Amino acid sequence: MSKLVECVPNFSEGADLALVDEIVAAIKTAKVLNVHSDPDHNRSVVTILGEPDAVMLAAFSLTERAVQLLDINEHVGEHPFIGVMDVIPFIPVKEISIPATVALAKELAGELWNKLKLPVYFYGAAAVNPNRKELPAVRRGSYPPDVGSGLHPTAGAVAVGVRDYLIAFNVNLTTNDLSIAQSIAKNIREKSEGLPGVRALGIDLKSRGITQVSINITDHKTTSLKQVFDEVKRWAKEYQVGIIESELVGMLPQAAVFQGMKNLLKLRNYSDEYILSN
Repeated sequence: MSKLVECVPNFSEGADLALVDEIVAAIKTAKVLNVHSDPDHNRSVVTILGEPDAVMLAAFSLTERAVQLLDINEHVGEHPFIGVMDVIPFIPVKEISIPATVALAKELAGELWNKLKLPVYFYGAAAVNPNRKELPAVRRGSYPPDVGSGLHPTAGAVAVGVRDYLIAFNVNLTTNDLSIAQSIAKNIREKSEGLPGVRALGIDLKSRGITQVSINITDHKTTSLKQVFDEVKRWAKEYQVGIIESELVGMLPQAAVFQGMKNLLKLRNYSDEYILSN
């Protein structure tokens, strides 16, 4: 039985779709399951699946092309970032252990520094310091990279990690008042004594004249998509705003799917193609 690894690189371009396509076209060795681009976040999320070495090579090729074509000094976007290739998480899917996946992530990090001079911070199960397991801690910086040194002059740095499935989920609100989206995000996230395994940010979608609660669910077995949506809905009602729609960013593990999900969550981009099957 083949080993399978998922990788979900996030790079700092989401407005110029021709440029996004050119960067994603660098992937030759693994299957691209999904590409999600957003002009306000100015970010693209690519979901790759394949055998470990093939996925690692795909992640390297994607990063190399992003480094060639993008300049972090010119980047403007609502989403936090540390480089043109902001984050490269690996997820063990089948017949591969977490330690073996960590070894894969560390091999990629060596290649990124040796061949591209792109410094790397480790996070998740690959973290070398327990205080830097969480991605927000990595983004705060103030310490040297785990691999390499300094920053690449046009590409910045990259966070490479190993984690379990993560659900990226955005809820768009019927208001352009950013403070409302930020308050809802604060109320639902775990750090503020909200829902377990939930991270959230309030985002200004200037191109649409609305705001968004941008959410990562790091443990969907503890906190489901429905629980998160219901909590956003509850707080939206409290602030007297409505929900226009929600959207998935990337793939959804099959265990997180439930009957009637598309209508209940007001999902605008849902189909069976978004499900990472068992």
